[in-house]
Amino acid sequence: MGEGTNAHRAFHVMLKPRGAICNLDCAYCYFLSKEHLYPGSPFRMSNDALENFTRQYIDAQRVPEVTFAWQGGEPTLMGLDFFRRAVELQKKYAKPGMCVFNALQTNATTLNDEWCEVFRANDFLLGVSLDGPRELHDAYRVDKSGGPTFDRVMRSVELLKKHQAEFNILATVHAANADHPLDVYRFLRDEVGTPFIQFIPIVERDNAAGIQQGNAVTPRSVTGKQYGDFLIAIFDEWVRRDVGHVFVQIFDVALGVWAGERAGLCVFEETCGEALALEHNGDLFSCDHYVEPRGKLGNLATISLVEMLASPQQRKFGADKRDTLPRYCRECSVRFICNGGCPKDRILTTPDGEPGLNFLCEGFKAFFTHIDQPMKTMASLIQQQRLPADIMLLLAREETELGERFGHAGRNDPCPCGSGRKFKHCHGAPAK
Repeated sequence: MGEGTNAHRAFHVMLKPRGAICNLDCAYCYFLSKEHLYPGSPFRMSNDALENFTRQYIDAQRVPEVTFAWQGGEPTLMGLDFFRRAVELQKKYAKPGMCVFNALQTNATTLNDEWCEVFRANDFLLGVSLDGPRELHDAYRVDKSGGPTFDRVMRSVELLKKHQAEFNILATVHAANADHPLDVYRFLRDEVGTPFIQFIPIVERDNAAGIQQGNAVTPRSVTGKQYGDFLIAIFDEWVRRDVGHVFVQIFDVALGVWAGERAGLCVFEETCGEALALEHNGDLFSCDHYVEPRGKLGNLATISLVEMLASPQQRKFGADKRDTLPRYCRECSVRFICNGGCPKDRILTTPDGEPGLNFLCEGFKAFFTHIDQPMKTMASLIQQQRLPADIMLLLAREETELGERFGHAGRNDPCPCGSGRKFKHCHGAPAK
């Protein structure tokens, strides 16, 4: 497939201008070990590499909006002048009528007034890594000396608010905070005051040499059941009081799918291959989670971006997500939204012994089954040209009516909730 036949596809590249270099030492970070892939490297993207990528990335896009996504490591360690240069190059190469955006994921320990002013002036969207209240955040998100980082992050959050720089929160879900879903959610909603939240599960495998090895996960990882329970607890509060006010990425993605749209989030798409990663030296990889020798597509200095995107290696990588899905998943009732999850987490075997089951399968299935009826209700509201938030009023009415039926139920009557059990053994049972 040549450049001309593939250039129409929208694709996304995650930029790593300082590679794996970071000022923190988060215990669960899968990317810090990638430093071993580049011994002796200065880990700084050159101006030539930046310009080469900017030109090729913009030229290859056939969509009116293009986003440059900066990650790491910690991208702010490149310094402000690098990002000022990046914005200048984007303006230089942007096509007429094209909107160019920047999104930067940060641990938010390096920010000051000047950084925030530049972010605000250039409409950067900041993703701030924050795992919840102090004790839950500091459990794993520590600096190089093992010290806590919570206070520094919160100071930066206040600076971003002061300068009206747009930001959202990326909270990882791991062994330390997975059993405290409402503590995490309410803290982010009420104390941080963010309307946009991502909950990213930590499934940490051995990658000490920069390569994912084996199927064992660390004790820091969240289990499938924990992740499902975490999402269900937050969803049940969100759907009753926060729809239209707080936007949780996985809830929004699910609503889109129930409403007939594509997931739009790579982990839930049927195939992969359109979310790549660019290292500091111009090496392009199939995915951020496959920055290792087997995932390398080439280097921008010698092969064009579009040529690597269209390569047989990348097409196979993308199709393998669908083509290697075990029968257990293909026949699953929630496949339409889950699609087997991220391939990096497909490390279990199915009940009938087939490899390729996602480590988080139990949680995904429980969560997506749990939200089925509310999602159908919100999708119906959208079809009626009503707001999804109207579900909160509908649920409040239903719960009021159900409470009235509870009040009239006899101990041996079927429970009004529809469980099929007697009232005395269900909602009429004494509280423990």
